Amino acid sequence: MLDTSASSFILLPAFAKIVCEPGWKWQVREKPMPNYDLFYVWSGEGTVVLNGEAYPVSKGSCFLFKPGDDTRATHNPQKPLILTYIHFDLSEQPKLIPASYRMLEETFEVEHMLARYVRLRLERAYGAEEEGRLILKQLMIHLLRADRKEPQEQQASNQLTEVIRETANYVRQHPGLPHRVEDLAARAGLSPRYFSIKFKELLGVSAQSHIISMRIERAQHLLLHAGMNVTEVAEALGYRDIFFFSRQFKQYTGKSPSEIR
Repeated sequence: MLDTSASSFILLPAFAKIVCEPGWKWQVREKPMPNYDLFYVWSGEGTVVLNGEAYPVSKGSCFLFKPGDDTRATHNPQKPLILTYIHFDLSEQPKLIPASYRMLEETFEVEHMLARYVRLRLERAYGAEEEGRLILKQLMIHLLRADRKEPQEQQASNQLTEVIRETANYVRQHPGLPHRVEDLAARAGLSPRYFSIKFKELLGVSAQSHIISMRIERAQHLLLHAGMNVTEVAEALGYRDIFFFSRQFKQYTGKSPSEIR
């Protein structure tokens, strides 16, 4: 549904997050399914039968029922299903539609969007209809992305990239801390040697250079905008020797701290 605009989503009054009663079972009264139904399981155990095929369901089970589908469901009364359903239609036919079923491993984003959709619609908040269409569009993109799940090797590579970038961002956010490459590697869960290799490979500079660069970048800001003198800035960023700070500052900026101020 990437090719479908958010305005083409037609929101229907059938939506909820519910705790299913012990004797609950579900079968569409109007056969076949008259519209789209996004069906997500928050917890519990049960079985969904879609067009004759049975799917055991638990937390993370996510279905997109489509017009024409034959759907039914039951659950374990001792472990009742908690689920969200959202019915909708489309004013234009999409070329690409998410798969009917997937088990989501990462559920936080989907659950956040589902909860927001239901809350907005129930509260009839200002702009709820418009935002609801945008949320549905986001949900469809998320499901399409899950359908195109990358191979494990690529996932591992992406996770490593994210860890390295998070560590680099940590240094940027805390330039005055006495960062050591060994400590940053431990934070990333990597050996110092491997961390250093991947850090330079991904960011184009060594981890040590990044640490210094972030201190000098912060020093420039403090000198220009915080009304602090050179000694105060040096102390704030962990330099015990103001002359060493001045030399390092000039090495990275081409000017002395006093010239900047």
